[in-house]
Amino acid sequence: MSTTASGGDCVTGQAKVTVGPGDADTQRLCVRPGTVVSLSLKPRTDDKRWTAVLSSRPVFVLASGWLVDADGTAHASLRCAGTRGGTSDVTALAKAPDVAGAARVAFTLHVSVVPYTTQG
Repeated sequence: MSTTASGGDCVTGQAKVTVGPGDADTQRLCVRPGTVVSLSLKPRTDDKRWTAVLSSRPVFVLASGWLVDADGTAHASLRCAGTRGGTSDVTALAKAPDVAGAARVAFTLHVSVVPYTTQG
């Protein structure tokens, strides 16, 4: 799922983003305040496994509810700011389980929270 950040095509309420093998490693998503995004990361084709999801600016997009299924599919809930507008990069980390070292960014979702325009 990919939308523009112009405000006219922004997702409202709930959205689902599913990332699978072969998909781009970067996507953009425009949402309205208060939107909850369900992020699903399908199992990888390499030996790396999803380990975590982090938000660069939790004040705008808060990642929570991290869960990895037995088949390797990972899930996270991304809760967007209720009234404020801004941007956040949500990164999904992956690494091989038997290799030492830190997990690396394997997917990035650029989220723009665009408030409704007010008149008055």
